[in-house]
Amino acid sequence: MLEQQIAQANACVDEQAPELTKMADTIFDHPEIGPHEVFASKLLTDYLEAHGFTVTRGVGGLETAFRAVWKNGEGGPNMGLLCEYDALPGMGHGCGHQMQGPGILGAAVAIQKAAGTRPFTLTVYGTPGEENISGKYIMIQNGCTFEELDVALMMHGGPATQTDIKCLANAEYDLIYHGKAAHAALKPEAGRSSLDAMCLAFHGMECLREHVTDDVRLHYNITDGGGTAANVVPSLTKAQVMVRANTVKAVKELMVRLEKIFQGAAMMTETTVEAKVGKILDNKIPNLQLNDVLMKYARELQAPNCQPPRQRTGSTDFANVMHRVPGSCIRVAFVPDGTSSHSPEFIAAGKSQEAHRAVVFGAKILADTVLELIDDPAELASIQKEFRDRLAAEEK
Repeated sequence: MLEQQIAQANACVDEQAPELTKMADTIFDHPEIGPHEVFASKLLTDYLEAHGFTVTRGVGGLETAFRAVWKNGEGGPNMGLLCEYDALPGMGHGCGHQMQGPGILGAAVAIQKAAGTRPFTLTVYGTPGEENISGKYIMIQNGCTFEELDVALMMHGGPATQTDIKCLANAEYDLIYHGKAAHAALKPEAGRSSLDAMCLAFHGMECLREHVTDDVRLHYNITDGGGTAANVVPSLTKAQVMVRANTVKAVKELMVRLEKIFQGAAMMTETTVEAKVGKILDNKIPNLQLNDVLMKYARELQAPNCQPPRQRTGSTDFANVMHRVPGSCIRVAFVPDGTSSHSPEFIAAGKSQEAHRAVVFGAKILADTVLELIDDPAELASIQKEFRDRLAAEEK
């Protein structure tokens, strides 16, 4: 029975392929910065509504976010598919997000088409602004926690077909020093330099690097130097500071140390400091069983360049979802091995045949995986147990 459902789902993806790839190209040609992906959000939600999904727009406090639900009977698991559709500021679709929505939609409709007698709910979430505002984090803060899902799945383009094990947790600060302006030559004693304070804070971070574990990453950059001339003691300096580590627990411990550095720099310069905490992104809770199911179908479908999972990646707001429900993302190759995302190479391949194939492969892999988990409640229960066990170990 499952083999027949999978064959039917894969055929359904092939039937949709011309429309899905056209949709991906159209999103690529209309890049939108999150959370303002009005065109892409409408394109995706219109398609879902046309296929019988009940769509709620503006969920989680973001205008271009959505939740689309389809039920196969009453009860059963709630299977989640998540997609992003935002572009990179100043670059366009340099991360392949134009493929995600169409891939997810292709999987969703294929699952509908192949649905058997077991009851289940299929929920598609549109999550804006992954690149610049971490939309999933904001949605969770606004009460859209994704916790009704029994599993959460995504797809993403990349240089290899693979899954992930870990990613770095991340916290951000908007760091602002307030000083007192003065003429640097005529009355320097009256000034209190916000720039001096910021430089001391940066130096303190450099000293901190010697006394942290190897996984820690510290980043900083001045975003506003006050706009004064060189002969004026600046009264305002702003920067963005980021701290990353293998776990969100470690990040929060480092934040305590960083805030002491920020305050110390203010004390040394007789300035005042604002350290405004922005988003805090979790580390992923890996689910190896779920990864294995995704890769099983990737290999059966002969997806390009299948590789072992990435052991560690940068930061992603999907990790915040993965701290709440079992989750995984299948990355599908569409650029040469070793190609970096956020690059001209990703843009050059954005409407290529390889990108079109990645949409189709991604849709099939996700559809087949969801159908297997619906067909085998014991396997889904085991995946959920792995999630609970790993989360408990993480929180010790």
